[in-house]
Amino acid sequence: MTYFRTPMCGFGSAVASAFLLAGCALIPNAGPNKPQIIAGSVERGGDAFVVYVDDTVTQATQLTPSLGFPPAFLSAGQLTADIIRPGDALGLTIWENVDDGLLTNSGLGSTVLEEIQVDGGGFIFVPYAGRIQAAGNTPEELRNLITSRLEGQTPDPQVEVRRLAGDGASVTIAGATGQGVYAIERPTRRLSAMLASAGGVTGEPEITLVTVARGNQSGTVWYADLVKRPEFDIALRNGDRIFVEEDTRSFSALGATRTQGRIPFLTQTLSALDAVAQVGGLNPRAADPTGVFVIREEDPVIANRVLAQTDLSGPQRLIYVLSLTEPNGLFRARDFSIRDGDTIYVTEAPLTQFDKIIASLTGSLLSLDGLASASSFQSIP
Repeated sequence: MTYFRTPMCGFGSAVASAFLLAGCALIPNAGPNKPQIIAGSVERGGDAFVVYVDDTVTQATQLTPSLGFPPAFLSAGQLTADIIRPGDALGLTIWENVDDGLLTNSGLGSTVLEEIQVDGGGFIFVPYAGRIQAAGNTPEELRNLITSRLEGQTPDPQVEVRRLAGDGASVTIAGATGQGVYAIERPTRRLSAMLASAGGVTGEPEITLVTVARGNQSGTVWYADLVKRPEFDIALRNGDRIFVEEDTRSFSALGATRTQGRIPFLTQTLSALDAVAQVGGLNPRAADPTGVFVIREEDPVIANRVLAQTDLSGPQRLIYVLSLTEPNGLFRARDFSIRDGDTIYVTEAPLTQFDKIIASLTGSLLSLDGLASASSFQSIP
């Protein structure tokens, strides 16, 4: 018995074409490709402005950080540790030059009065001296006041005034290692010293924020700037509230990057190039380096500036396009700033989609080839 092959080129090509067309519709993608994103621009009837990043766009999107302290905080001088304030607790020691004095017992030369509280009006009460204004005076000035009150009743009185440790002006610290209420004492009159006395910060200093609230004013700085910019190391005031918190900014990475997800900022400022590096770079087997997109709800003021318009109001959807293959592409990515809430999306290269289609059809095409081979043989008796 002899066998021969009958040509089946027409059948095989037709089936392969059918599967290729079906594969194009069924192949899963990481997201839209570059042409699809551009097709959704406002210019083509979509709802987002697609902007190619150049030096002009980079400059138009720059934001000046608003961190810092109000002028009143920066110009305030250090507290004088000796000034007595309402709420202070004082200790008094009084010596009398007689055997049986007004305050001393027989045989004792002095009397100790501990924990004398300065009331809300700033007064204290001293036996035989009466009610005395303490707040606003230094311990030395208060000593002279008490002495003058007692001189008419006991000969040559001697008075010592002490502010007890832990009392006087204080601040509240939340978020540091040792959060709590801390007295403003001679070594801790400034912000950095007070934070150090509370145990410092628990997070990375570069991206830790310190907020000081005083009355109805407040200011925020990076913890690292307390060292870099001495003017931010402000003098503290009684009642200051200090909040220490880690940076909560983040961006999303999607598409053909090595890592996808919500990514926290690791530095005070973050460029598009640094953000791509932070997620491990582009996927070399899938990414299209001409299709790096930054998706953002842009402030209308900046959107008008970027688009050279004046009539936009409310947040605007902008998609910034970065091409890393252009001569200045890497420099532009380095200079373009990422902001909190941005999404970085990297499209897949066209060849990646083609490879997916081939891979998905390989098994089917092999089966079809086998079927065609089987049907191409005829037996001749």
